[in-house]
Amino acid sequence: MVKYVFVTGGVLSSVGKGIVTSSIGKMLQARGFKVTAIKIDPYVNVDAGTMNPYMHGEVYVTDDGGETDLDLGWYERFLDLDLKRENNITTGIVYKAVIEKERRGDFLGRCVQIVPHVTNEIKSRIRNV
Repeated sequence: MVKYVFVTGGVLSSVGKGIVTSSIGKMLQARGFKVTAIKIDPYVNVDAGTMNPYMHGEVYVTDDGGETDLDLGWYERFLDLDLKRENNITTGIVYKAVIEKERRGDFLGRCVQIVPHVTNEIKSRIRNV
């Protein structure tokens, strides 16, 4: 059975959430658990690649070319993992996917809403990692 641990910090930046997440993951690995990490950011940008590094910080590029938050680098190093672009979820990625589905007709003309369509997209992305 899959278990989830969420580390949140609201709008607080640079307080060490990435290091805390990595450390918790490392402790769980030491106890024999299989661990992965996902970074979920509320910004509407699709990725960190075009964001001003003075405002957001460095961009971390995954092996598959994903331009992500620097925390993914911490997760990879601490947990000895090769993370993919799917391990980074932004509001922009989620909304883009929902809008693309709507344009394709996946919702069969229904009114697309935050609940259930956007929330289902977020849950699906978490489960797919």
